[in-house]
Amino acid sequence: MPGSLPAQTQAFAPVPSRRDIARAERVLTRTPIIDGHNDLPWEIRDGHHGAVEAVDLTANTSRIDPPLQTDLPRMANGHVGGQFWSVWIPATITGPAAVETTIEQIDIVHRMIAANPARMALSTGAADMARIARGGRVASLIGVEGGHQIDGRLSVLRQYHALGVRYLTLTHGKSVGWADSSTDAPRANGLTPFGRQVVAEMNRLGMLVDVAHVSDATMAAVLAVTKAPVIASHSNARAVADRPRNIPDALLRAIGVNGGVVMVNAYPAFLSGTWNDWDNARIAAARALGVPTDRYGGRTPVALRDWIAAHPEPHVTAATMADHVDHIATVAGRAHVGIGGDYDGISGTGPEGMTGVDGYPLLFAELARRGWSDRDLAGLAQGNVLRVLARAEAVARSLSAMPPVDATDRP
Repeated sequence: MPGSLPAQTQAFAPVPSRRDIARAERVLTRTPIIDGHNDLPWEIRDGHHGAVEAVDLTANTSRIDPPLQTDLPRMANGHVGGQFWSVWIPATITGPAAVETTIEQIDIVHRMIAANPARMALSTGAADMARIARGGRVASLIGVEGGHQIDGRLSVLRQYHALGVRYLTLTHGKSVGWADSSTDAPRANGLTPFGRQVVAEMNRLGMLVDVAHVSDATMAAVLAVTKAPVIASHSNARAVADRPRNIPDALLRAIGVNGGVVMVNAYPAFLSGTWNDWDNARIAAARALGVPTDRYGGRTPVALRDWIAAHPEPHVTAATMADHVDHIATVAGRAHVGIGGDYDGISGTGPEGMTGVDGYPLLFAELARRGWSDRDLAGLAQGNVLRVLARAEAVARSLSAMPPVDATDRP
């Protein structure tokens, strides 16, 4: 089974040849990646005080303090031509404050684009996303990452759509009243009637239903009621790394039948159980030493470096990430896998050589080495998610005669 060996053995796996690398670069030049998830807006807000215009995305942001994983030169080097920008907010922010904070996050995305008009453009659908990417700018869509951000109101969902939001992740790390998270106790045991109304309204609007983060029961419930294909904007395969955030084979297969796409995440904790175990031990050591737990690589606290020297970090490579891509493709089909790196939401980590958005060619070269065709690589890069987005838009057109519903999930 792909990924059945411990992650550290990946360092001794065959490496792509120059020919594989050249083929990956050629495919990605022709069909740039459309990435399903990037948390740069929150990092600008949290680490850089929301000073959007002061963060120069035309320069290498790995050298600023605190460093970032995303900037326009590295996106160009990584062949990222389209990006769903996450407007995540913590699940602890609820009620009207969640709506207010989400609007502020959407504003950050609009300001990022306005500050870089020659390099970025807002996209509202499949057709203009492909056109913008072909023109050399980063086609930018927006994803809301958590059902708590609509505050139990379909009216709020509609207004997010009007502001450019094109997917809603139904939960983040905490369950909401109408849908369950994979990392929290269930509250809805799948979807409540209101939860089904949320999915139906998203189908009517042409918004993608994102099942990343949700529980298995909620994912199954979504697949039972949605009229459009779903996405998992940044998720991996549980059979390769046994984490609750990863998707089991039965549901991978169901997403394939649904016509959806699973967009593979670059976070080592979701890619490798071995790395996750090491990281849990590293976090415990950091807490015992009273130093920050979320600093990696060159930012590792000095007090923690002796522990790391005695407990070397397991290898997680492009081959580890390719194991997840391969497994999802085997179970769901190659037409049902994409890329959703989760950069700037993974504390500066990533596979070796892939700790920024410029690293994607390594993954594509590894898949080329494994025998993926140019057509399959192009589908992984953008074709599969564009098909899903276009199909969601077609479903919305078919439902255009349906009026909005003023449902709420309020006491």
